[in-house]
Amino acid sequence: MNNLPIIDIAIIIVYLFAMLAIGFYFSKKNKNSEQFTKASGKIPGWAIGLSIYATFLSSNTFLGNPGKAFGGNWNVFVFSVSMPLAAWVATKYFVTFYRNTGEISAYTNLEKRFGPWARTYAVICFLLTQFARMGTIFFGMALSLQALTGFSMQSIMIVMGVCIIIYTVLGGMEAVIWTEVVQGVIKTLGALLILYLVIKQIPGGFTKVIEIAKADNKFSLGSAAINFTQPGFWVVLLYGFFINLNNFGMDQNYIQRYHTASSEKQAAKSVWLCVWMYVPVSLLFVIIGTSLYAFYQMQPELMEPVKIKLATEKLGALASTQQIQTLAATFRPADYADKVLPHFMVTKVPTGLLGVLVAAILSAAMSTISSNMNASATVFTMDIYKKYFNPKVNDKQQLFSLHLATVIFGLIGLSAGLAMIGAKSLLDTWWKLSGIFAGGMLGLFLLGLISKQTKNAAAVTATFIGVLVILWMTFSENISDEYSFVKNSLHSNMIIVVGTLTIFLTGILITRFKK
Repeated sequence: MNNLPIIDIAIIIVYLFAMLAIGFYFSKKNKNSEQFTKASGKIPGWAIGLSIYATFLSSNTFLGNPGKAFGGNWNVFVFSVSMPLAAWVATKYFVTFYRNTGEISAYTNLEKRFGPWARTYAVICFLLTQFARMGTIFFGMALSLQALTGFSMQSIMIVMGVCIIIYTVLGGMEAVIWTEVVQGVIKTLGALLILYLVIKQIPGGFTKVIEIAKADNKFSLGSAAINFTQPGFWVVLLYGFFINLNNFGMDQNYIQRYHTASSEKQAAKSVWLCVWMYVPVSLLFVIIGTSLYAFYQMQPELMEPVKIKLATEKLGALASTQQIQTLAATFRPADYADKVLPHFMVTKVPTGLLGVLVAAILSAAMSTISSNMNASATVFTMDIYKKYFNPKVNDKQQLFSLHLATVIFGLIGLSAGLAMIGAKSLLDTWWKLSGIFAGGMLGLFLLGLISKQTKNAAAVTATFIGVLVILWMTFSENISDEYSFVKNSLHSNMIIVVGTLTIFLTGILITRFKK
């Protein structure tokens, strides 16, 4: 880290060693599979809530929300507005349901309801979602640290990936939760510190930010028109509700937390604690993006190095200076939005505080990735290895499978991050991938939970039709313009909405016709 002062390097190293130390500490307790997957069900509700909050508050939020607000408006915040309704549904129905099943895997019930195919299908969808999620988070972490350290994004991802794998394997779910408690606090304080540093350097302070933002319509939540072809207010609200419903109702990362609580009441409290923390903090990141926009609008020349660097990356090393400058002049704020916060940190944050902010970005990434690794390993071991390869597995073999799967899935997530280098927008990439993979899971789950009379054949047919719809919505953009009438005109955020409703409603209709 030759670009960073020694005190900032020391802060980052202390943070990393602290995370590893937590993993080593809990490795003493991590002697069986139950401890690895659900920490023996003795974690207090407030710690679980902070843990869920930290998982939600990934580098996608830490870098993506300021980037979206900088390049556009507050439309991205509508995603968070949908969370309370999804949390209400989760605490009223999902927490009770999963606690009563007693199964650590979120997908065991699908087999009891519809057969082995349903469980396998949900597991595959979940694992693909985790690969997409871990990949974008690795990418976001490397994007910011590259600007601060000068190292390549590839080397940053590899080094940090190894650190995360080590403490996740050693400490299991208990280490994941308690490291996330620490990480949740660090990144919240980091966000407050960033906002303070930005506002402090704007002549006129927050009043000037409001003035510039109003003039450029930066406070808009998106168009309120009923138009599902653009990411307006209603599209993002629907997307957010269905994604959050999927998170609280079908995502192993969160279902597993319900089992770590000492009671159903504590599990429900943890969900609400997550919501009441995440919503205002996600708004804080949007305010940071708007404040950065005001700061650089007042001093546009400060953005020139970012534009030149981006143009160089796009054109390659062989491009002439004139070509680079010509392309850079065409860039709009949305084109370089994800690079603004790292640039501000490296150029405007004083020594000492920079190390704290780097630790906050690392916290944003590591908390979610470690949770994803543990959840993916649990699902693989319970739903694939134990079911198909070794039904009579003993606890020692099960723990070994959990450890090995954690390492393998961590490496897969790292590989996905390396493949995403060059993506235009962090959040756009993640939202599209998660919508594709999650669409079928939620529809099938809701069908099994709500329609008690739906049988296996109806569920298979509904899922098949739903998957065809999801694939068409995702890939119809590649169809020749000659056949443009069969292209999907809806925005990609609507994939999970339409896919979920297609499976659920088709299953209901088939069941009623059969009756």
